[in-house]
Amino acid sequence: MAFLLPWLFSEGYRDTETVPPATEDGHDQQPPPPPTSAEPKDQKPVQPPPAVPASGPGTFTTAPAGEAGLATGTTYRIEIEDGAALEPTGVARQIAAILDDRRGWRTVGATFRQVTTPDAELVFRIATPATTDRLCDVRQPGHIGEVNCRTGPTVVINLKRWQLGSDRFSGPATEYRALIVNHEIGHWLGRGHLTCPGPGRPAPAMMQQIDGLKGCVSNAWPYDDSGGYLDGPAVP
Repeated sequence: MAFLLPWLFSEGYRDTETVPPATEDGHDQQPPPPPTSAEPKDQKPVQPPPAVPASGPGTFTTAPAGEAGLATGTTYRIEIEDGAALEPTGVARQIAAILDDRRGWRTVGATFRQVTTPDAELVFRIATPATTDRLCDVRQPGHIGEVNCRTGPTVVINLKRWQLGSDRFSGPATEYRALIVNHEIGHWLGRGHLTCPGPGRPAPAMMQQIDGLKGCVSNAWPYDDSGGYLDGPAVP
């Protein structure tokens, strides 16, 4: 498609070459050099990924409870390993939003309420990779330092996955956090592992997407926008 420049049709335009005027010494006057292009003002510098310590002291600080929400529901506590450099209030806000999302387990009636007391029914513990391996008893090659787990009422979230997401997941780290929470809460609710239902379809939240998508598309939620469960074949 040709693009017509409006100045070609302005009044008085002639299709002739413009000759620069001569200077007093008879030399042609050269046009000024074009201005140096500058970075667009709205272009933001690329931020490096956050640094993730490989190990920590193994001690944890409880995050303060967020704004008052449901008066009932499964109580949960959030603990962050000391030295993880996470802002506890921000972490609590993100986990609460994931648990309350309409694409999450609330679709089947699961509701949650954050507390700070030791009698919480569920614990989210964000730990450095080395501490996660110890708490989860990770021994499988390729999983060491990489995975999350659930042990009884405790969901152990690998700080590396929380901060960086996964190369296998085509989405930001914030979306991958939803996958972590939804996957482990699914186990807590008694759901087992699933695999890809078919090429191009959303990967189930109960699929171990960190091990590869097998033709599926990255997905962090157990239910779609219409409330349909994103299922797949069960893993024996």
